[in-house]
Amino acid sequence: MNDQVLQDASVVRPEPKPAAGHRLVCLGFCGGGTGPYRDWPGLLADDTELALVCYPGREGRFAEEYATSWDELAADAVESVLRAAGGLPYTLFGHSMGGWMAFDVAARLEARGEHAPVQLIVSSCNAPDRGVTERDRFPRIEDADARLLDWMGEIGLLPPYVLEDPDLSEMAIELMRADIVVRDSYRPARGAAVSLPVQVLYGEDDAVIEPAVAEQWARVAHGELRVDALPGGHFYTKPLWKDLPEHFAPRKELR
Repeated sequence: MNDQVLQDASVVRPEPKPAAGHRLVCLGFCGGGTGPYRDWPGLLADDTELALVCYPGREGRFAEEYATSWDELAADAVESVLRAAGGLPYTLFGHSMGGWMAFDVAARLEARGEHAPVQLIVSSCNAPDRGVTERDRFPRIEDADARLLDWMGEIGLLPPYVLEDPDLSEMAIELMRADIVVRDSYRPARGAAVSLPVQVLYGEDDAVIEPAVAEQWARVAHGELRVDALPGGHFYTKPLWKDLPEHFAPRKELR
């Protein structure tokens, strides 16, 4: 594949950089698509291109069926990440459910000896070897539709025109519930771990995150580990989220 990314709906490159020597590959969170990351290209180093993974059932893959289990989505994500990387060294990033998915993808690729990332950055998620606990079930499958819409509106996941359109709102709720089912089916592989450098980011006010987050991530991150607390809750603050890549550890610091 060399430095070329296969052009299909599973990979979005907001600002292609043909001369890039590194890629930042991002995985979506529960109910999300690529939209929350599309404003990040200007925050990246000149040699780094942003590549976003689109899961089935949304955006350019709208006609595809949603994944119905964690393993199904993880298998799809592995292949999408490899296409997004395009043979270049890459950093893999995921937020919330996407953080667990990024860890799982990295662990699977390392185990297979197949083009694993050079760096893993996970955001707003507890150590995956705990499995899905009550603390992690946010949002919850039993939440009412109105609560899910309120939550998606609060975090800026849905633009006003979606919230004002009953048909689009219904589709957003369907997507969110499909992703919650996938998240709740996550069962970490016994002994799964990564040896590559890992950075963990979390919000100081995030009720989802365990107090012992650093010690817990150390169980599954066997290479260099860096843990950073940032202001705000599960999605930090709006200004911080907009500039989140500025808080990513430079690759040279994690080698």
